[in-house]
Amino acid sequence: MLLPEDSLTDLLGDRTAKALAKHLGLRTVSDLLQHFPRRYSTRGELTPIAEIPVGEAVTVVADVVDVRERYMRGKAGNILEVRITDGEGFLSATFFNQAWRAKELKPGSRGLFAGKISSYQGKLQLSHPDYELFAEDIDEADAKRWAELPIPIYPASSKVTTWMIGRAVGVLLDVMAPLADELPAEVVAKNRLLSLDKAIRDIHRPETEHDWQQARDTLRFHEAFLLQATLLKRRSENATLTSTPRVAGKLLEDFDAKLPFTLTNGQVEVGNDLLEDLAREHPMHRMLQGEVGSGKTLVAVRAMLAVAESGGQSALLAPTEVLAAQHIRSIRKTLGDDLADKLGLTLLTGQLGTAEHKRALLQIVSGKAQIVVGTHALISSKVEFFDLGLIVIDEQHRFGVEQREALRLKGKKPPHVLTMTATPIPRTLAVSVFGDLDISTLTELPAGRQPITSHVVQQSQSALVARTWSRIAEEVANGRQAFVVCSRIDESENQSEEEIAIEENDELELQEKRPPLATVVGMTSALREIDVLKNLRIEMLHGRMSSEEKDDVMNRFANREIDVLVSTTVIEVGVDVPNATVMVVIDADRFGISQLHQLRGRVGRGGNAGLCLLLTAAEPGSIALERVQAVASTLDGFKLSEIDLELRREGDVLGATQSGGRSSLKLLRVIRDSALIQDARTQAEAVLGQDPTLEKNPQLAKSLAALEQSAQDNLSKN
Repeated sequence: MLLPEDSLTDLLGDRTAKALAKHLGLRTVSDLLQHFPRRYSTRGELTPIAEIPVGEAVTVVADVVDVRERYMRGKAGNILEVRITDGEGFLSATFFNQAWRAKELKPGSRGLFAGKISSYQGKLQLSHPDYELFAEDIDEADAKRWAELPIPIYPASSKVTTWMIGRAVGVLLDVMAPLADELPAEVVAKNRLLSLDKAIRDIHRPETEHDWQQARDTLRFHEAFLLQATLLKRRSENATLTSTPRVAGKLLEDFDAKLPFTLTNGQVEVGNDLLEDLAREHPMHRMLQGEVGSGKTLVAVRAMLAVAESGGQSALLAPTEVLAAQHIRSIRKTLGDDLADKLGLTLLTGQLGTAEHKRALLQIVSGKAQIVVGTHALISSKVEFFDLGLIVIDEQHRFGVEQREALRLKGKKPPHVLTMTATPIPRTLAVSVFGDLDISTLTELPAGRQPITSHVVQQSQSALVARTWSRIAEEVANGRQAFVVCSRIDESENQSEEEIAIEENDELELQEKRPPLATVVGMTSALREIDVLKNLRIEMLHGRMSSEEKDDVMNRFANREIDVLVSTTVIEVGVDVPNATVMVVIDADRFGISQLHQLRGRVGRGGNAGLCLLLTAAEPGSIALERVQAVASTLDGFKLSEIDLELRREGDVLGATQSGGRSSLKLLRVIRDSALIQDARTQAEAVLGQDPTLEKNPQLAKSLAALEQSAQDNLSKN
């Protein structure tokens, strides 16, 4: 949305602006106005004091009888106690360390008092109530209107409360000039939308429930329309670009002939689609989605061989060093040492030593490295390619559109782009959110892959927990290996964005009485003391280890020199150890659905069945437990993705942020609003079809340009 980009400092003052920026990332007027309320509250029904129920939110019209200040016993601080009456009953309104309120709450003053009623020493009490004093008598209708006025509740932090945010928004609305509409007038009329100006004001300052609902619906449609218009413009612009055609030849023929297995029908079909795309003069923009273990990497390698036929280079961008190193090993094994060396298979990550890093850069700029695997280091300005023909982005939900754009710009001509994800999205939704991409889907698993059995284990059931460790011992006795996954490295680690998003979703479901969260360091020591595991080789793996340490551990695990690997989610994607058959996830309710699905895909990758045990302390009937049970109930990634999208939100679909609960979509939800998104796409297509350059819709053109600029800015920050 095209909203003012003025700094908040000029309007709110330095102190408030800094707090909003530091704790909520809100720096401009646009940021704050698009920090929408997450829900609305009311002050409660107008209630006579004599009829007030304890524990309820109520509003009373009352007179101040007396005011007294007292100091707390045994601790610093004071309490201001204000006794009020409606003429029949009495109650106390108490304020802690706010003695200054005595200047306005004088005996005889009348007002509305709202809050939650509690009982203290047999007396009714309102702690820190909201109140509004009257300059003169107020009639019952006005009092009722005040009591029912919706109160916006904003996403907040401990340092910046919803009330502070509300006051700041109020300051902006008081001085803000009317906003111009960005959508075409015919679209506004057809969908019975409010003006953008009224929608922004009503969502923050509604007088009735209907006000904020209508404002929310209007702004939701704005989001959907602008998102789809942006994606459609990108798709249209991509069609005008020219790329170097890459035609498969002897390299791919020889590779296919030597494969020791038969490609699945899906791999053949998708592979043919990719070869057709690569042979065209316009760059490919395709997303390949498929279940864990469906063979996406092999499909990508075959496309790389087609590019290498003409001397072109392929770059595979992975989200973590562990995954990048795993890809190098996997691709070398797939190609064979001779072909891998011939193609100059090269790894580039930020943790390489100086000499290795320089050698990799020289291989890439000279064109000798025809297949390059790397992390974000590939996006660095120091990296230059001789002839970049294909970009493969693994786990695309970890990267934003602008990050793949930064890598794309390293080609002398626009390279072909293939993004991959093992987090399946139903096709119609994938087109909605990633509308600038063609979609291919692998649904079959390669021959020999065994199903994974999943069970939920309550940590309060000690016998079942003990049986969990016995199952690991049994698998190791049969020559297999096991993973044990924890959410934290040690006690000093802060919460991840994933955990924060989950806690916000579960709200009160995560009780404080749950046992402390397990850590990799603590669990490694604990497992070594369990009788049935004492003689096993147990090691740990986590993100604070150096690249050399991580590689050493993964190599020893792959070579069966380690029986049990205790790890964080660094093994979530790409790690391929066919001999691993059992995984135990501790505190499973602290992981997202997609994470759990990805994690369990690390076992059962050989010819033996996999077992995944999800340990949780979540309470029966809680949202947290239902989420874990959902994962255990199905291996269908498409079904789980719908639940996961509701939980995790959609990521920054235009920019650089792609994980956790930090969605760039303010009000839209892909699952819930799929019909709205499809409708908005159709209407955006019609507008762009009639006015491709948006000359007739200059305000819409400005909004789309602002969206693109915002995405670019996000990239530079990340």
